[in-house]
Amino acid sequence: GIVVLGLNRSHAKNALNKNVLKMMTKAVDALKSDKKVRTVIFRSEVPGIFCAGADLKERAKMHSSEVSSFVSKARATINEMANLPVPTIAAIDGTALGGGLELALACDIRVAASSAKMGLVETKLAIIPGAGGTQRLPRTIGVSLAKELIFSARIVDGEEAKSIGLVSHVVEQNDAGDAAYRRALALAREFLPQ
Repeated sequence: GIVVLGLNRSHAKNALNKNVLKMMTKAVDALKSDKKVRTVIFRSEVPGIFCAGADLKERAKMHSSEVSSFVSKARATINEMANLPVPTIAAIDGTALGGGLELALACDIRVAASSAKMGLVETKLAIIPGAGGTQRLPRTIGVSLAKELIFSARIVDGEEAKSIGLVSHVVEQNDAGDAAYRRALALAREFLPQ
């Protein structure tokens, strides 16, 4: 009953490009109608990285009209994830920036390693979070603090993320680099009988 979706685009730090969004959409569509699925865990297969956000190298090659379409597709994909009819858990064992944090915010529960780094850093590029972060972050940690993090492009670690309510659980990273995933798996197993 537990489904684990793992990002594995190591050469690009799991950056979200057109192909990744297409594959995520396909996976989420399949999960929506599968009655055997009881909990979904989103994680990374790449050590030290959850997701670096949008693939800015691909985006730089896009025509301006394509950028708008790409941002809309990213938003729609992440919204579909958020609307899955089962509990979703983000296992953040590494860096989750921009769209990577927006992906995690779309999950019902976030578990992070204490060494994980998280932030909506788009303002450093003179843009705003475009895949739901401006709505989901304030709902999660409060409007004023969310604005502060977005305006400053500040990056927080797992401990600070826990203290401000961005994540539900923080765990010390282990030698395998999958402590958050292991904690997420334990939570998912706890959910199954319910």
